[in-house]
Amino acid sequence: MSSQVRLRLLPRATCLYDEPIQLKVAGLRSKQVVTMRATSTDERGVVFRSSATYRADGSGEVDLNRDPSLRGSYVGVEPMGLLQSLKADTLHKYFYKNKALSPHIVKFSVHDEEKDGILAEETNERFLMGEGVSWVSVKEGNIRGALFTPPGEGPFPAVLDLNTFMSEKRACLLANKGFVVLAIAALNDRSGHIKEIHLDHFKEAVEFLQQQPKVGSKGVGIISRSKGADIALSLAAFVPGVKAVVWINGSSANVGIPLYYKKRQILSPLMLDFSKVIPTESGANLIKHALENPLAEGKTGTLIPIERASARFLFAAAEDDLNWDSKAYMEEMVERLKRHGKENFESVLYPKAGHLLEPPYGPFCPSALHGMLNFSVVWGGEPKAHAAAEFHLWKKIQEFLTTHLSCGDVQANL
Repeated sequence: MSSQVRLRLLPRATCLYDEPIQLKVAGLRSKQVVTMRATSTDERGVVFRSSATYRADGSGEVDLNRDPSLRGSYVGVEPMGLLQSLKADTLHKYFYKNKALSPHIVKFSVHDEEKDGILAEETNERFLMGEGVSWVSVKEGNIRGALFTPPGEGPFPAVLDLNTFMSEKRACLLANKGFVVLAIAALNDRSGHIKEIHLDHFKEAVEFLQQQPKVGSKGVGIISRSKGADIALSLAAFVPGVKAVVWINGSSANVGIPLYYKKRQILSPLMLDFSKVIPTESGANLIKHALENPLAEGKTGTLIPIERASARFLFAAAEDDLNWDSKAYMEEMVERLKRHGKENFESVLYPKAGHLLEPPYGPFCPSALHGMLNFSVVWGGEPKAHAAAEFHLWKKIQEFLTTHLSCGDVQANL
C-alpha cells in the first residue's frame, strides 16, 4: 500500500446499518484513475463484491458523495453505490444479514488502475444494534423470536416485526429508533410441509408485547412484507389490540396455506398456478402472474376482510414487484376500504422498485431462492430506484408508527 494515499470513512469507520457513510480518498496524483472495491461476507459464508472506477480531481482527491463512477458495478454519482451493488460471484444470491448481535463488515480498498496494487484500505463496521438496546431470545408458548428493547425507562410504542422467515435485522434497527420490537417468523419451516397456520399463535405475540413493562402504547403496531403481510392484515381484521399495520409488497388475500383462528378455518388459501411460472434466461423464474386472482369466482373466500379493522394501514407497493402484483393488491384494498367509507389508510407506490424492499444501504437483490417454493425467482426492481425507495420508505415507516402508536411521552428517537 502507498503511505501517501489515504482512504477515509466519514464521519467514522463504525456506524449503524441504516446510516450512510462518506468515502473520500486523498493523496492521489492529479486526475489519477483508481478503482474502488468493496468486499463483504454474509452469514452463510458467501462473498459479495463490488467495484467502481473513479478519476481524481486536480488535487488528487476522490469523494464518492461528489464524483461519478466511470464504470464498474454502477455508473454515475452513487454515494453508497459500493454497498448497494455488492453481489456474489454466482447468480441468485441474497445477502443474509439477519442476526443482530454481529455487525455487517465491509472492507473497502483503493486500487491503482495501471499496476492493480492496493493503495489504501479501510473496514466499515455497520452495527445493527445501537448502544444500550437489549436483545432477548423469546421461547414462550407458541412464540419463537427475539425481543429488542431501547435503553431508558420508556414508555415506548410496541411493534411486532412479522417476517416470512426469521430475521432480526429490521426489528433491531427499529428498536434503535425507540420502539420495543418483537421479531418473529410467519413460517418456521422451510420444507413446504406446513398444512395450516393458526392466527392464535400470532395473537400470543401481540399480547406478549402488550405485557412488556416498558411498553406504553395501548395498541401494537405490525410491520410486514410478502407472506408476512397477509398475516398482518388478518391480525388487524380478527384480533383486538392491533393499532397500526405496515404492509409492504404483500397480497390482499391469504396466500398458500389455510388460515385458522379459534380452531376453525377463517380463510382459504390463494394458490399458485405452476403452469404460469415462466423460466428466464438467467435461470430464475418469473412467478408474478402465477398466483390466482382473489377476485375471481370461487376465490373471494381468500380475501382478508380488512374493512372490519380499526387499525391504521400504511400500504407500500413496488410497481416492478415480480413476485406478484402488489400494486394491484394495494389498489384493490384501497378501493374496498373507500367503498366501506373507511379513511384509515395511506398508500405509497414506488416505480421501478422490486419486491425485496428492506432497510436502506443493503445489497440490491434482483433474484434469489424463494423460501416457500424452493426455486429461484426474479424479484424485480432497478437498482438506483429501488435504493431510493428503501430510503424513503424506511423514514416513512418510522413516522407512521410514531404517529399512530402514541403512548403519552413517547421516546421514539427519530
